[in-house]
Amino acid sequence: MWSVAARRMLAALPNLLGVVVITFLLTRAIPGDPAAYFAGGAATQEAVEQVRRELGLDKPLLQQFFVYVGNLARGDLGQSLTTGQPVLKELLLRLPASLEVVLLSLLLACAIALPMGVMAATRPGSWIDQVSRLITTAGVSLPTFFTGLLLSYVFYFLLGWAPSPLGRLDPVFSPPTTVTGLYLIDAALAGDGALWRACAAQLVLPVLTMTIFVLAPIARMTRASMIAVLSADFVRTARASGLSQTTVLVRYALRNALLPVVTTLGMVFGFMIGSSVVIEKVFGWPGVGSYAIDALTASDYAPVQGFVLTMGILFVLLNLLIDLLYVLIDPRVTIDS
Repeated sequence: MWSVAARRMLAALPNLLGVVVITFLLTRAIPGDPAAYFAGGAATQEAVEQVRRELGLDKPLLQQFFVYVGNLARGDLGQSLTTGQPVLKELLLRLPASLEVVLLSLLLACAIALPMGVMAATRPGSWIDQVSRLITTAGVSLPTFFTGLLLSYVFYFLLGWAPSPLGRLDPVFSPPTTVTGLYLIDAALAGDGALWRACAAQLVLPVLTMTIFVLAPIARMTRASMIAVLSADFVRTARASGLSQTTVLVRYALRNALLPVVTTLGMVFGFMIGSSVVIEKVFGWPGVGSYAIDALTASDYAPVQGFVLTMGILFVLLNLLIDLLYVLIDPRVTIDS
């Protein structure tokens, strides 16, 4: 299995190279002049040209690309001009913040959507099916920024149940000692219950916002896949053999219906990465999405290129994980296929 995983990673290298090329070209097509931006509005033309030479933007485009690729080969993603810090250091610092929201939202969405899809499939046309359709329709229709602002208004401003929706931690607390970068895990490892509850409280609104967004496709795919499986011959045979309804649904039907659901989870992860940019801006969350948006606004090439390359690597790893999950769910699926 490890050799197959290595071959899949090697096969993904051309895709990552394509990401590098396209990102490099698109960042150069961004309107605005980075040299003029960092030289300042009162800078003379000579000062702007000096900044351009210092940034290496006076060189031909092809030479800039080869310099960039050479730096990547050494593990150097460049330096952010807005923060003055290495891009790799900034991404490693901010990536856990984004992953904490995305992973918790995905787990919560699966915990709600899978049972809801199964119940809707087993009782088509019932009130459970109608409620499921209403929730999924709302999740698809509501923009994430609107949902986030609405939840903040209701639970923070009106009811006062949620803490201030700004950042990962209330200012009265100090961040936990960094082990994984995920505040919930690090606070639990530190054995600080009050800190853990404070971290969890800050996560509630961002996680709920993203969960509502991704709930719909998972529930819909679960319902559709379960309806198709429940009409199969092997399910009718299992029921005729006298097996309980729970055994038929969980052991036979749901397991065979999970393959398209797992595929949907891979696509949903991409949607979540994209929507996390908006959610981080709404809640002042210091993740990689807000970092990339700030860099894009300032025409700061290196952070944008580093962000897109990081997302590309995450997608490659996610697709590899999905392939492995296929084998665990259905042994008839070969990983080499």
